[in-house]
Amino acid sequence: MTVRYKRPDKKNALSLVSAADREMHFTLTLKLTADAASTIIRNIYECFRMLGDALLVSRGVESIDHLLPIQELIKLNVSTSRPISLIDNLRRLRHQINYYGYLPSVVEAEDTLSLARACFKALGEAVLREIGEKKS
Repeated sequence: MTVRYKRPDKKNALSLVSAADREMHFTLTLKLTADAASTIIRNIYECFRMLGDALLVSRGVESIDHLLPIQELIKLNVSTSRPISLIDNLRRLRHQINYYGYLPSVVEAEDTLSLARACFKALGEAVLREIGEKKS
């Protein structure tokens, strides 16, 4: 895991959170089909990763891989109906899809959607608190 230290950038961090919110909102509107499953899973994962990146950017840390943003997100003290540690499983699933041609099932996409609905909003609010912005 390689990191690079930079100047903390609150504005960029807020931009990442905003982009993650927009993408998640759009992704949750997609019709769940076997053909859409991999796109839905990748998009949801990417939204969680952007939240983790926002945390790092606000601290002046640039991660070279996806591991650190997800680990930072999982460290947040947030109460959700599903364990946020499942996001790391989502990272592995997305890796299988992107690099090994894995074709996820509709059930896996449904589980991913459930995780997003259970955790994303609370994590987004926690990230905003962490970087010093209140959600309006």
